[in-house]
Amino acid sequence: MGMNYIQELNANVKRQAVRYPNRYGMMIAGDLYTAKSLRKKKYPALIVGAPYGGVKEQGPCVYANELATRGFVVLTFDQSFMGESSGEPRNVSSPDIFTENFSAGVDFLGSLEFVDREKIGVIGICGSGGFALSATQVDTRIKAVATASMYDMTKAVRLGLDEDSLRKTKEKLSAQRWADFENKKPEYIPTFPENPIDSVPKNLGEPDAEWFRFYALKRGHHPNARGGFTTTSTLAMMNFRLLDYIKEISPRPILFVVGDRAHSKFFSEEAYKEALQPKELYVVEDAEHIDLYDRVDRIPFDKFEKFFKKAFKN
Repeated sequence: MGMNYIQELNANVKRQAVRYPNRYGMMIAGDLYTAKSLRKKKYPALIVGAPYGGVKEQGPCVYANELATRGFVVLTFDQSFMGESSGEPRNVSSPDIFTENFSAGVDFLGSLEFVDREKIGVIGICGSGGFALSATQVDTRIKAVATASMYDMTKAVRLGLDEDSLRKTKEKLSAQRWADFENKKPEYIPTFPENPIDSVPKNLGEPDAEWFRFYALKRGHHPNARGGFTTTSTLAMMNFRLLDYIKEISPRPILFVVGDRAHSKFFSEEAYKEALQPKELYVVEDAEHIDLYDRVDRIPFDKFEKFFKKAFKN
């Protein structure tokens, strides 16, 4: 599999590397997937965002490979500071920029003569689910949004922290800024090994072991996705609320897809409760969180296809 894509390209699909700027002038690296049978007409389009810390060659390529055969033009991309996209220092996380990059994808797709500007939707996997919803709150060009194993990273960084623990965490991260300034670079400690391993370390508990089952093994390993972000990136997430305006997505539809065994299921359930109609929470049987990254026997592609095609008819 060339360039470390975790799935072979479908024989009926064409993949083209593309580059385009976000509103900050940062160049985003993407892959554009189209059916080889593409004709001279306008097609509906989807943007697929990678899991938090992931890259376009992982879960997004699995989704794009399939959805391109079902009549969609599909754009996958690396977030700024990640993969092949620009942004220094590397591995910085920014809730604002990560949300903006979905709208930058809309900018790009809308410039293509074979894309229908009135039929652009987004899919966010894991952490990208929160960013995709956040982008849809304000960018009305996005006509429908779906999430798979959604994570709201701005809530995730505060999970399990009482008032005292939160204060101590902020103090530690704030002090790290002094060290980063003195070292002239931010601290970044990767979670996963540089090369794939054969098995998950036995001393790991859940959900850490689950992340290793995908990112550290040959199943999902990619050298551009070593896990985590610069240490002080957590401060930006703590100071941001991604989904405060989720009600404003209505009357555009939202689809939340989650595994019945996903440790992250509550994120989708909470967001579903806050969102207004039209909305749907679709539970996949016998699926953990990472199964919706790459397992084509679990990812409900029929559901995604039906959801977006119905949304684009309105």
